[in-house]
Amino acid sequence: MGITRPCDGSGPVRKGCCRACWFVDSPYTQGERMATHLDTILAKTRAAVDAAKTHVPVAELERRAAAHQPRGWSAALRRRAALGPAVIAEIKKASPSKGLIREDFDVEWLARRLQAGGTGALSVLTDELFFQGSLRNLELVSKAVKLPCLRKDFMVDEYQIVEARAHRADAILLIAAALTDAELKRFAEMARGLELDVLVEVHTGEELDRVLDALGATGADAIGVNNRDLKTFAVRLETSLELAGRIPAGVLGVAESGIATGEDLARLRAAGFDAFLIGESLMRQADPGAALKELLTGTRAKR
Repeated sequence: MGITRPCDGSGPVRKGCCRACWFVDSPYTQGERMATHLDTILAKTRAAVDAAKTHVPVAELERRAAAHQPRGWSAALRRRAALGPAVIAEIKKASPSKGLIREDFDVEWLARRLQAGGTGALSVLTDELFFQGSLRNLELVSKAVKLPCLRKDFMVDEYQIVEARAHRADAILLIAAALTDAELKRFAEMARGLELDVLVEVHTGEELDRVLDALGATGADAIGVNNRDLKTFAVRLETSLELAGRIPAGVLGVAESGIATGEDLARLRAAGFDAFLIGESLMRQADPGAALKELLTGTRAKR
């Protein structure tokens, strides 16, 4: 009887093989469950937040948060956008749709390399169950570089906003599809009170309308258009292109997902976007910083 080698996440999915294969083979990513995938994630996130509250009181988080002065995430991107494409490099180990993305995951090294490669800011996944991220990774990255950092997670409770600053975040993500209008407004106002910038993510024109109705033209520091369909996981750059002109002039416009080439960057920038969130295509490179530098150099050469 032969010995089956452990899966490294790069080969075909083997049912029950490992955590990386579980991501891809999970019922949460199968067609009949896609419509409820986000609901499943949010329910598990709420349970995790409830558990965290029993271990670390809000008062302790507030004490830790006071030790970190947010560094101006959106302001850093605006300064970079005035000179060229402003990239938000995302430090991501895995995802529900792609499984394991990067096995060698020294987050401090990744952050330093991405800073050297020319990123304007960072995004750090902190969701543990579905993306293999952690708050510890956020803290390590934020300490390793001068770049401002976004906490990338499913924010469902005010506790997480204090938690973000306590772990050295400079900005948070609010996903329109995951929140009510009242929650969007309440969470954005609380983040502002903690001096954290707010990136609000939309996937459709209807979600963008909701965000603008709930927050107005100035309630978010940045609005991101995610090109990945939440139900099918299909990626269309056209989603960003179709919504670019509807983002208010005073708000930082961010294109997200599916950006891999200089042509992608140039096309989205010409449409009016200020910043570009790039994760998977960089994380799959041996040296993400060198890959980013090459991408940015190629984009400038084409101008």
